[in-house]
Amino acid sequence: MFKKILPCAILLAFNAHALPQDVASNFSQLNGYMTWDNHQEIKLEGNTYHPQGMVKIGDYFYISSVEVIEQPTKYSKPMQGLDRTAGKGKGHLFKFDKTGKLVAQVTFGEGDIYHPGGLDFDGKNIWMPVAEYRPHSHSNIYKVDPNSLEITKQFTVNDHIGALSYDPETETLYGGTWGSREFYTWPLKDNKANPQSTTVKNTSYYIDYQDCKFTSEHFLVCSGLKKYTVNGKEEVAFGGLELIDTRSMTLSQQMPVDAWIKPNLPMTQNPFWIEKEHESLTFYFAPEDNKTSIYVYKEHNS
Repeated sequence: MFKKILPCAILLAFNAHALPQDVASNFSQLNGYMTWDNHQEIKLEGNTYHPQGMVKIGDYFYISSVEVIEQPTKYSKPMQGLDRTAGKGKGHLFKFDKTGKLVAQVTFGEGDIYHPGGLDFDGKNIWMPVAEYRPHSHSNIYKVDPNSLEITKQFTVNDHIGALSYDPETETLYGGTWGSREFYTWPLKDNKANPQSTTVKNTSYYIDYQDCKFTSEHFLVCSGLKKYTVNGKEEVAFGGLELIDTRSMTLSQQMPVDAWIKPNLPMTQNPFWIEKEHESLTFYFAPEDNKTSIYVYKEHNS
C-alpha cells in the first residue's frame, strides 16, 4: 500500500554517482582528534516519527521513517525463529527542501512489512529496504524515484535488512541485517529480479550500523551507535562512523563521533549523509524522533 501526499512539481537533474569518488580518501585522513562543532541546524517541518535513513540530492533531503502504531512484544520463547511479534506501523519517506520545509511524502507498508531502513542514492534512484520490525524476519527491497516518489519493488529477502548501499559502477547492492551483524551482497547486473546473495559476518562490534553510503573506491561509510549500561543503571550511547572495504566487507577505519543530543542519544542515531565540499567533508545527522532537526558538521581535524 502506497499513499502519496504533497506531490512535488520540481524536477531534479542528477549526476552519474551520488558521492564523489574521493570521499573515502578524505575520510581516511580524519583522526580521532577531530573536533565536532555544529555548523548549522535545519529544523524539519511536521512530525517525522522515528527517522531511519537519509540521502541528500541537490538541495533536497529525503528521510525514511517508521510510525509505530503498536510496539512489537517479546515472546516468552522464540516461535518459528522469531523472538517477538511484528507489531503494527506505517513507513514514511519525507522530502524536505534545504530550509526544512516538507515538500512531499509517501506512506507505505505491506502487512507486517512496514519498517524502512537506511537509504542510498545511485545517481538516479533511491534504494530503500522495508522490513518487519524484528530480527531474522522478511524485507522488501525498493527503488524510489526522487522526483515522483514512485516506489518500485525489486525483490524480497528472507531476513531483516536495515540498511542498503549501492555501487553503480558494478551494479552491486550491499545490505546490513538487524544491527548490521551480517552483510549481504547482491550482484544485480545479470539478475535484478531474483539476485543471488552472499553473506559475511560483521566482526566490528563497537557500533551497530544504521545508515551506510557507497563512496566509490569500493568503500562504504557507515554511521551508527551502540548503547551501554553503566553499573547496571545509567544508559550511555556511543556513536561513530566506520569505513568498510567492500572487497572483503571488513573494517578499514573507525571514527568516533564526539557529539550528543543527550547521553543516550548520539548524533549518529540512524539518518546520516556525507558529502565533499571545497576539498573537505560535510556531515549531516538527524537523530531525533518526532520533532527532528538536521545537524550539519564540517570537517575539522585537530
